[in-house]
Amino acid sequence: MTTLTVEQSWARIETWLAEHAPVSHGLLRPPALPEDIAAAELRLGVTFPPDLKESLLRHDGVQLQDGAPTLGYYGPLSGVDDIVSSTEFLRTVGADLDEDDLDEEESDEHAYWPHGRLLVTLGIGWQSSDGLFLVSRPGPHHGRVGKYFDEDMPSFTPWPGLRHVLADFAAALDNGTPFNGRTPLGFEGRLIWDDDRPPLPDPLSPLGLAAEAAEPLLPAAADAAEPAPPVPESDGSYAVISFGTSAERAAAAPVQPDVVFVAGIPPEELWVRLGHVPATAGPRSREQARLSATAPWAAHRPMVRVGQCGDGWSYATQEGGDAQFHRPEVLRRLSRGARVVRLTKQGPEVHVTLIEDGVERPEAARGVDSPREDYWTGPAGQQWQRLGVDPWPGSTAAYAQLLAGLATEYGITWDPQDDGDAPLESALLLPVLDDVPARYPVSSVRDFDLGGLVDRTPPERFRSAMAAQLARLASETGIDTYPEIAQALERIRRDEPVDLAADGALDLRLRTLAAEARAARGLKEAARHQSAPSPLPAADAITWGVRDSAAGALREFLLSPLPIAAATVLNQRRSIRWRDDLAADLAG
Repeated sequence: MTTLTVEQSWARIETWLAEHAPVSHGLLRPPALPEDIAAAELRLGVTFPPDLKESLLRHDGVQLQDGAPTLGYYGPLSGVDDIVSSTEFLRTVGADLDEDDLDEEESDEHAYWPHGRLLVTLGIGWQSSDGLFLVSRPGPHHGRVGKYFDEDMPSFTPWPGLRHVLADFAAALDNGTPFNGRTPLGFEGRLIWDDDRPPLPDPLSPLGLAAEAAEPLLPAAADAAEPAPPVPESDGSYAVISFGTSAERAAAAPVQPDVVFVAGIPPEELWVRLGHVPATAGPRSREQARLSATAPWAAHRPMVRVGQCGDGWSYATQEGGDAQFHRPEVLRRLSRGARVVRLTKQGPEVHVTLIEDGVERPEAARGVDSPREDYWTGPAGQQWQRLGVDPWPGSTAAYAQLLAGLATEYGITWDPQDDGDAPLESALLLPVLDDVPARYPVSSVRDFDLGGLVDRTPPERFRSAMAAQLARLASETGIDTYPEIAQALERIRRDEPVDLAADGALDLRLRTLAAEARAARGLKEAARHQSAPSPLPAADAITWGVRDSAAGALREFLLSPLPIAAATVLNQRRSIRWRDDLAADLAG
């Protein structure tokens, strides 16, 4: 295929801009003067590549103001003066690097900023911090195009010369196809760029894959030898608070779990509030729960065990998965009409928190200092590691004192060793959703004046149009195939209230989508550390993340001020023609 000449490409670019983006067309600067190009070459001590000269003799860059035509992320083409100032600046940056051992050809590829390198666009920030460069030194790389971004090491692109860049740019304008991953559009007289977002596949379900896997089971207790307990060192007597079986302790130091104690509700209500998955419920020891939590069967969902202790207290320990007891959303649910005491680790410290009916009581909070005692110093100053001592929280004496204080202050009597060995009711969780973040309204979304639209559009019309945009987003991402979401979208379209009650059908669907996305991320991460490929294709993992984000946009539409929700919905639209869709929705 024959590449267009610089003149031919500029003719096509000018024609498209004049028709679709006249404001941007008007910001093309007139041709540079040949004597100005010659003066720049003399000052920089180089000869400009022929493609660059031809382009400058067509347009001496662009006027740097709103609507200026750009090459997407690479920014606007530079004029002669910008090329000189950018190149001189970057030469001073590169002068501090020791690259004297590189010959001329190696310098073209590996040096930070060789003498013959010219920055010919102004990048995203319209300054010399990034953009495209050309090699001006005679030789095999003469005229070659590279890219440079914010002081990263520069690298070459597939383009052999500026002529090829302009040809691809002209083709992207004419055909509405991506250029460097973004698609050019004409909107309100300006050239703008939007991300190219390919269609999404119908993905495999990570939770479905987990349902097909078997939960791993520990070997029978009789099959495991029971090692002797550790012997205290001679520098002081102490009690060892241990968690899990002796076999587990011999393999690695076990970890103190996060614990919540809740007054006045039975264990069955406690794990309902936590969002347990009934199909995964059953009695498990701590060792079994932790084994199950790391298996494909769990699909990266949190594992908890629940029990009773003290006078009217239920408790839950988390044995695997993303931490839940630090989350305010979880604590509000647990403390609804109840009192909650929480123990969580913060480094070598155990932190105690009291929450009553959703309100944290800071006056009752305290940290229990728990210095490490898994090391001791011998007579000659040598350090030795104690075997069988749990370094987290560290000081068993401090932790024993903490537990005694809980018994005295709250009537909580909890023995972590008995808890670890005894089979307790346990289950995976379908985690509650994060709170919708508080955001400020934004005036612009994807080069669109959202603030102006809000100001000039009647509220009823604006809401109707954004409801239509939300429905389009749901269709693009496939979440409208779930009946709970389809029903919610229909009620939104009719301007009727939508039930988003905790543990209601819609809430459970949104939480399930979040769990699918979390499991997909976990499978992707696990595949990086193993030879076998992930059972979930990469495109499917992306799809679950996109679906979860779209579900979040629906939730934000129901819970946040409409201009804020509108920014989220528009920002997530997949089609680059969403502005045309919005115009039609507003007209309807």
